[in-house]
Amino acid sequence: MQRDAIDFGLDSIPKLFSKMLLPTLLGMLCISVMTVIDGVFIGHGVGSDALAAVNIFSPFWLLMTATAGLMLGIGCSVVSSIHLSQDNVKAAQINLTQTLIFGTALTLIITILVSVFSTQTAYLLGSSDRLLPYVIDYQRWLALAFCAMFLQSVGLLIIRLDGSPTYAMLTSSLPAIINIILDYVFLFVLHKGLEGVAIATCIGLWTGGAMVLFYILFLSKSMKLYRLKWSLKSLMLFARNIWYQFKLGFSTFLGECSISVLMFIGNYVFMRYLGEDGVAAFSIACYIMPFIFMTGNAISQSAQPIISYNYGAGRAARVKEARKVALAAAIGAGIILSMALAFGSKYVTALFLSADAQAYRIASAGIPLMASGFVFYVVNVTIIGYFQSIERVWPATVFSLARGFVFLIPAFLLMPHVAGIPGIWLALPVSEALTFLLITLSRYRRKYRRR
Repeated sequence: MQRDAIDFGLDSIPKLFSKMLLPTLLGMLCISVMTVIDGVFIGHGVGSDALAAVNIFSPFWLLMTATAGLMLGIGCSVVSSIHLSQDNVKAAQINLTQTLIFGTALTLIITILVSVFSTQTAYLLGSSDRLLPYVIDYQRWLALAFCAMFLQSVGLLIIRLDGSPTYAMLTSSLPAIINIILDYVFLFVLHKGLEGVAIATCIGLWTGGAMVLFYILFLSKSMKLYRLKWSLKSLMLFARNIWYQFKLGFSTFLGECSISVLMFIGNYVFMRYLGEDGVAAFSIACYIMPFIFMTGNAISQSAQPIISYNYGAGRAARVKEARKVALAAAIGAGIILSMALAFGSKYVTALFLSADAQAYRIASAGIPLMASGFVFYVVNVTIIGYFQSIERVWPATVFSLARGFVFLIPAFLLMPHVAGIPGIWLALPVSEALTFLLITLSRYRRKYRRR
């Protein structure tokens, strides 16, 4: 196949960023569309209890994505970008091989644990007795796709770094299309219910994982596998490299965890105040959140190889320009998403549930409130991604902790007392706005110290 012509060190930054962003964003939006269509099929084909059950398991799925996929993937991509900028291809290949071995082993172990303790896992995630059969049906098949999810998450970052964002887009979009087709077949033709949707998702993810392996084995220019040594010294270096990747990717892990915490705490709070209908309404908002997260992630991941490569090469002016271009894209995208959902919440909610459902009324009233914080959300993800790209682990970690835990959890617990039911929906905007304020104050404090 023809490779995309990309030179991270010499191409115009705006041109380079757009060349990376368009296929990255399209690929991630395909994943988001797949998620939404899953929800539409489940809502109309199975019912609101099934939607609530998916939302019960989703925090664990996001935690897996954060740990095995994004944390290792971002760390591997940043380190490999710097190695490539210094013409050390061998080190980049060793780094990739170590990541794939460790991530595969980790996901296989977790798959076994979740499969053996499926009921305990469902209750731990907050399932009620009424939702338990749905949760078990869904998690049984999703657990079998943990390894595929890891391969796809890491592979997308590596393939872009290797200079093939178009193939990376196909690795996202083709599995999404397959998943949508199989959703319909399993749900409406074979009448397999929520379990059928989970099977379709599993097949789609393994398709993406297989495409990643095919690229690394047969198409890759620089990012190939490397035969590792297994001496004691080599194993110690292996462990050190994986630990460093975890450190670099830890803020991304926390960022993904912020969605997991949002869903986990939100499920409990909505269950407490509004019961199963509240959780079903909240699940619709959680189906929308991948669009927001994927948009921020697409901007951050498109800028990451550009920033990391030029940072490793010592080209500070290009790093600064890439940061400005990424922030401008984040602000524009955040405004568009906020406006679209503020004015279109009823139409979005109608995709999932009929207008006479109680969950529909709860969601259509609450989603515009949540949407008010999406500008801050996308900008915060982009800024944290910038700090990761230049190996500034400490600020990236602090800001990720702030938005995902320090501000979000208290906001969920306190806002209902301040503003009633609308306060639950406003927890995310409050958390993201406070995080942006913290980032701004930190920046001005850093400038003041330099004077």
